[in-house]
Amino acid sequence: MTATGTGTFGLSSEARNLQWLLRNLVEEVPGLLSVAVVSSDGLLLLSSDPDQRHTRTEPRPEGPRGSSADLATIVSGIGSLTHGAARLMDGGGVKQTVVAMEEGSVFVMAISDGSLLGVHATPDCDVSVVAYHMALFVGRAGHVLTPELRSELRQSMEAVQ
Repeated sequence: MTATGTGTFGLSSEARNLQWLLRNLVEEVPGLLSVAVVSSDGLLLLSSDPDQRHTRTEPRPEGPRGSSADLATIVSGIGSLTHGAARLMDGGGVKQTVVAMEEGSVFVMAISDGSLLGVHATPDCDVSVVAYHMALFVGRAGHVLTPELRSELRQSMEAVQ
């Protein structure tokens, strides 16, 4: 699995830094299947989509369920649902959501600007390691994810598709 975007050419240092942070998350945490950073309005900003590793000459395989594009949709929905539930319960802001399934887990963590970090992981992943590395990513990325950078990342992801 590799982190993708349009590459580093033409991107700001902040965008390259976020791509580097995502690559580190992907490389350092065993069991991650897909990772997505999603804006507060549900748009994919950054991903580790395994489908985007293929060259243009190779036929594009059917994306596995849980690929970054699907994960972005799921993360956005989970974020909206848990935000609404927390509001109804006067629970404050949602920090993290974990959905444990027989064949894997989905983790969603809030980023300071309302964006979300989503991870799809294998069923045997170490939940505490995943949560720890997600928190590190959020702590490092949250203060640089400005409206300008979100716009740049959106354009970068649109250029890939």
